This record gives sequence, structure tokens and C-alpha cells, in this order.
Amino acid sequence: MDTEAVRSFVRAAELGQLRHAADELGVTQQAVSKRVAALERELGVRLFTRTARGVELTPDGRAFLPHARGVVTGLDRAVTAIRPGSRPLRVDVLGYRTGQAVVLHDYWRAHPGTALDVVTLKTGDPRVVVAALRAGEVDAAFRTVTDPAELPRDLRMVHLLDFPLELLVGPGHPLATERVLTPARLRGHRIRVPGIAPRSEWAEFYQQLATDLGLRIDGAGPNFGVEALLDALADSADAATLVGHRDRITWPVGHGLRRIPVVDPVIAYPLSLIFPRANPHPGLGAVIEHFRGVAAVEGEVWVPSWATVARRASAPVRSS
Repeated sequence: MDTEAVRSFVRAAELGQLRHAADELGVTQQAVSKRVAALERELGVRLFTRTARGVELTPDGRAFLPHARGVVTGLDRAVTAIRPGSRPLRVDVLGYRTGQAVVLHDYWRAHPGTALDVVTLKTGDPRVVVAALRAGEVDAAFRTVTDPAELPRDLRMVHLLDFPLELLVGPGHPLATERVLTPARLRGHRIRVPGIAPRSEWAEFYQQLATDLGLRIDGAGPNFGVEALLDALADSADAATLVGHRDRITWPVGHGLRRIPVVDPVIAYPLSLIFPRANPHPGLGAVIEHFRGVAAVEGEVWVPSWATVARRASAPVRSS
């Protein structure tokens, strides 16, 4: 069924004249008449009777009109849904408690009228994220493809900021009373990161961290979620973990956990954003500017070697 014929019928029915419908639709009266006639032939009924004042609906036309309106409205909504300037900016975050989600929430609170759709793809494989971006399932993803050769040319990856990490320990841990720590003080202590996903950016992050700074990263065992890890840390005298400075983490008062900054050097997790190179969502530039406005890490900083790749590709992105 020709949707423009349905649209012409609806406007003619609402305005009562083919000429007025033609003027509104930007076509000739003859074109509207032909569309309505073709629609009547397809349906096998008369939709209008012609009068001296214009057109009037037949009983069949009155029965068809509300359904035809639904077709036109649905089509208009469908078109609007795929227009970048009309639909929400759809962004993938690693998790809703992560620092990236916290900063994104800060942006939204500062711009409450922003149409924003925050999702998490629940995957550690960068190939899945890349496929979702290329398919248009998301407009941008706070992820990193650590090997530049694996990033398709139609996607762009930019560095936004570095998140300092802190050591999180229970009250019985030997480092629990420290105000700050250096990476050298962490050597020999077990840092738990359960369920590290193979091929993920954080798998490579922790591998380089362990190699460069001589830390003991324990990735054994399944990941039962942050609550289970916090329970384990509260009861342990030797286990610790690393969390982002801006990660939103809460625990029961009785746990007595401590977040301790790491300095000299600061251990930082580099945050990158991937998005289509051509025609990025109009709202993306303002989000990028907000992230880049977050205060930079001071002092000596350790980041993995692949962080420099995204930095080199991080020319400004224009806001719409």
C-alpha cells in the first residue's frame, strides 16, 4: 500500500478539500486525486463522495480514517526515531556504577533537557561493541580497542580522560590504616579482579599493570558481582581490589572498607570513546567537551601503552 496515498487521504478527509490537502503536502491537486483513486481501487471501496464544497467521507471512508491516521502517525514516528537530531543520544557504558557513568550523569544533570539513552552492552569483547556501533545499535561506546589495526576505518576512537584508581581493602588488611599508598607498597599483596574477560581492554590493562609495576593480580574465579566482592574484602585479611576514583560503590556500614589513593605514580585507567567517523550524533560533541573538562590527574601517572594511541586521535569533536 502506498503510504503517500494514505497520507493524502487523511489530509483530504481532515481538510475537506483535495486542493487544500495538495497545498499542505506540496503537490498538485491532480496528484492527490490520483493517489486517492489508486487507494480506492486497491481497497475496492469508495472513500469519498464529491460535493460542491469539496469531498465528504463515505461510510467506508469513516471506518478507514482512524486506521489510516495510525499508519501515518506510526510512519512519522519511525522516521523521527532514526533522525540523529531527533532521537536520544544512545551511549554504551561499562556499568552503571562506573566513573564514566557517574560523569555522564553529571553531564545530564547539568543539561536536564538532553535526550539521553544510557545502556550497557554487557560484553568484554571489543568486536561485539564495534559491530553494535556499525549496526547503529548505539551512537557511542565508552570502550577502547587496544590494537589500532582492529578499529574499522569508519569508526573513530578518542581519549577523554584518565581515571585514578584507588585500593579498596577491608579493616583487617595490613594496608587498611594507610592514608596513601605507592605502587611499590602494593607489591606482594593480592589484588583481586575476579572474572577478567579474555580479549577485553581491562584484561590487557591488568596484564600490563602487573608487568610494569610488579603487582600481583588475581583474576581467578567467577565474577559474582560487586556486592559479593565487597563481602569477600570485608572478611579478608589479605585480599584487596582496585576501583576507580569516581566509581559509585557503597557497602554496609559493618564492612568497614577503606578506599586508599595510590600515588607516585598514580595508577590511572584511560577512558576512550568510540563513535562513527561520519555523521556522529549531534549531541555527542557536548558530551565529549564535558568529559574533557574534568580535572586532569596531577603528578606522575602510569597508564598502559595503548593509551597513547587514542590520545593521538583525539582532535576536538564539534558540538551541534
